[in-house]
Amino acid sequence: MSTTIPRLILTLTISVIAPFTIQAQDKGVWNGKRCAVSLTYDDGLNVHLDYVVPLLDSLGFKGTFYVPGAFPGFKGRLRDWKAVAEAGHELGNHTLFHPCEGKAPGREWVDPANDLSVYTVRRMVDEIGAASTLLEALDGKTSRTLAYPCGDLKAGDSSYVDQIKGMVVGARSVGPTMQKRKGIDRYNIGCFMVNGQSGEELINMVREAMTNGKLLVLLFHGVGGEHGINEPLAEHRKVLMFLKENEQRIWIAPMVDICSYLRTEAQ
Repeated sequence: MSTTIPRLILTLTISVIAPFTIQAQDKGVWNGKRCAVSLTYDDGLNVHLDYVVPLLDSLGFKGTFYVPGAFPGFKGRLRDWKAVAEAGHELGNHTLFHPCEGKAPGREWVDPANDLSVYTVRRMVDEIGAASTLLEALDGKTSRTLAYPCGDLKAGDSSYVDQIKGMVVGARSVGPTMQKRKGIDRYNIGCFMVNGQSGEELINMVREAMTNGKLLVLLFHGVGGEHGINEPLAEHRKVLMFLKENEQRIWIAPMVDICSYLRTEAQ
């Protein structure tokens, strides 16, 4: 028998199977899931404890709470935040005093004592280190991520990013972007700030991440109040329910888990 037909069948089989194999690999680029989503909440607010954590727990999700050590919503409820960590959520480093560049447009609210433009790199690094020590005393963990206050990466006129790479496993900035796993900079992970968007708008972001195999980080401040940057409770719930419905295809994880995964994958 001629070998032409079997070879032709083999060639056709490979040409048919290969695209599906590649597609399957593409769909599992984030810890076996199509995409990754991290739910992050800034500033250690009471609404996080009262509204957000109970909803996350009911759905089996773990979030990242970036808490400034000196803020009243954190230091006034230390036992509650300890319970949050014990439930598996990340207490992320957001410094002690949340210093920001006070000379930037719209920053009139920045306390002159916490104006990042008059900080030295050493002062900023020391403050981040002190915040990590405080959080470790509360949750016993040595691995966590940082959220740059206001997304500012400089103390004075110098970047402090390289100085904190040995202190945290990764860091979230505020650039509105989704990123693919390969080539991602763990110390400059973008996010989308949530401020009054509808649940459907946020769900569409998740759909885009699923389609393109990307990491989507959502940044919440107020959820149901307590902050000038706020998301209504009902809209926040809608996007979380969508995540629950699609959790077989979405890796929903705290930032520390995502950054630890990226570090391992890069080795």
